[in-house]
Amino acid sequence: MLRRQARERREYLQCRAQEERLRRQQDKKEQLRQALDENRLLPTELRRQALALQKELEFEMPGESSVTGSQDDEYRWAGLEPPKVMVTTSRDPSARLRVFAKELCLVIPGARRLNRGRAEVGTLVSACRAAGVTDLLVLHETRGRPDGLVLCHLPHGPTAHFTLSGAVLRHEVGGLGGAPLGAPHILLHRLDSALGRRVGTILKHLFPVPRPQTHRVVTFANEDDVILVRNHIYRRQGKTVELEEVGPRFQLRPYLIRLGTLEQGDAADVEWRWHPYTATASKRHLLSVT
Repeated sequence: MLRRQARERREYLQCRAQEERLRRQQDKKEQLRQALDENRLLPTELRRQALALQKELEFEMPGESSVTGSQDDEYRWAGLEPPKVMVTTSRDPSARLRVFAKELCLVIPGARRLNRGRAEVGTLVSACRAAGVTDLLVLHETRGRPDGLVLCHLPHGPTAHFTLSGAVLRHEVGGLGGAPLGAPHILLHRLDSALGRRVGTILKHLFPVPRPQTHRVVTFANEDDVILVRNHIYRRQGKTVELEEVGPRFQLRPYLIRLGTLEQGDAADVEWRWHPYTATASKRHLLSVT
């Protein structure tokens, strides 16, 4: 089992490295194509390779690219089978965090809650991998307030770290009926940048494919690089549609994505990290184009 996991991980890393080389080559071709079309000087770093790149461009159409996303190879077969999600907490969770973990299992169809106990992170990941779990969610808290979410996709990653804030439980939303358990439709609003699409891919594959007649909607709406998570049901009344929030509600802000599983820690490669203390940090939109 360990040898197979090591071999699969090695093949994944080799595929990702090959894709990165192809992407860099494709970027150079696009820069050369734009420079030739606009009749301007070639970039300095392309002048030695310009003739070789131009010969390759003769056999390619504009906008054509053969680079596939190996970083999303873990999600290539998503949708063929429903995901198997496990939700757990940090050690010695408070009553509020336990309730929030239970309600998060209501949002994600088929998710199951696991009592952490004294289990180490490596033991948790190994047990989930052996049980065929596709995603492991770990909730963290500070003084009884949920403030962190780690989403680890198995068996090879990625692992996304989120800051969680504004958690409101179902009974605090008010006016609620029974919790709908069907697979919801997923709305990804303003997650249109490269990072936004990556985060959207990680989040949406927690949910199975819904039936067309389902009346539940889970929304991930980006607002100033903060993802608002809302759970609604809707009813048609003639030509109008009534929308009712069933909770829970919370907000997510990504700050780290690693190309590995949770137990690897700092040994895994960093795909993206949030850098707030830079001169242009307050001016940038990370999850959306505008």
